[in-house]
Amino acid sequence: MEQRTVLVVLFDGVQSLDVTGPVEVFTGATHCLDDADGAHRGYAVRTASMDGAPVRTSSGLTLVPDSALADAPAPDTLLVPGGTATRSPDPELTAWLRVHGPRARRLVSVCTGAIRLAEAGLLEGRRVTTHWAYCDKLAKDHPGVEVDPEPIYVRDGHVATSAGVTAGIDLALALVEEDLGRAVALTVARHLVVFLRRPGNQAQFSVQLSAQTARREPLREVQQWITEHPADDLSVGALAARARLSPRHFARAFQTETGLTPGTYVERVRVEHARRLLEDTSDGVAEVSRACGYGTPEAMRRAFLKALGTAPAEYRRRFHPGPAPATAPGTSTTHPHR
Repeated sequence: MEQRTVLVVLFDGVQSLDVTGPVEVFTGATHCLDDADGAHRGYAVRTASMDGAPVRTSSGLTLVPDSALADAPAPDTLLVPGGTATRSPDPELTAWLRVHGPRARRLVSVCTGAIRLAEAGLLEGRRVTTHWAYCDKLAKDHPGVEVDPEPIYVRDGHVATSAGVTAGIDLALALVEEDLGRAVALTVARHLVVFLRRPGNQAQFSVQLSAQTARREPLREVQQWITEHPADDLSVGALAARARLSPRHFARAFQTETGLTPGTYVERVRVEHARRLLEDTSDGVAEVSRACGYGTPEAMRRAFLKALGTAPAEYRRRFHPGPAPATAPGTSTTHPHR
């Protein structure tokens, strides 16, 4: 198998991690394959700026490209990172993308790199995402683009877009898994000490980040307790006792300060924890349900259907192709109608 060329576009004001994160993933995959059999497979990663000159990143680092864009090899994957420079138009780069973008087998953006692709007319009619702070701008400036502010990355045909910064690593790992298989992607993830990959439909914020942090210390401690002990008794009465408040006072104060009822917060934490276990372990559905505080696998199934529109067993199959771990008797694996 010949190496696939990944061309990363550089420009002044680029976000350095938008570049280096995916580059580390793609080069890591290549090293993994080279170490396995000594053959040169995987990816040939190249960087290029408009004129071939070094660029200064938004954090002040200087990156030296391999070449000017005019001299760069035709890419299999064209990757456009984000950065402060994307807040202003760049007619020269936009013109280059408009001509060369359609020639790539796969178009990828990290963070606000989606703005550059949209300016070049490459996202029309596509479902995309970008950094949460710029989703409204992208949607307003380009009404022909369907902007989804929730996921960390979105795949729509040959176009793949991701949210900010570290989400580019998740997307790159997903692309490596698609190209070279799960084993290679897992090896790279282990070297980088990250999850194999967060699923693309995972929210840009975890429950803890999306909910407000309580101002009062007892309530903040309860929030942390819920996160660290999803299998414990997390009823309003038990949580109120931990906060040393009456159940009624606790429920009212918790919702006022976090924006969520205690029950909703607990349910979201448990679903998030269950998703991670299903993605990253081989534990059976029954075992996962116990670890996440669900009384039965059926209770977890109902929670998944409500939150994600799919059953736990079907959700796991997206991340573990092949025979799935055994489910508890009576636990349905049928994908719900949508």
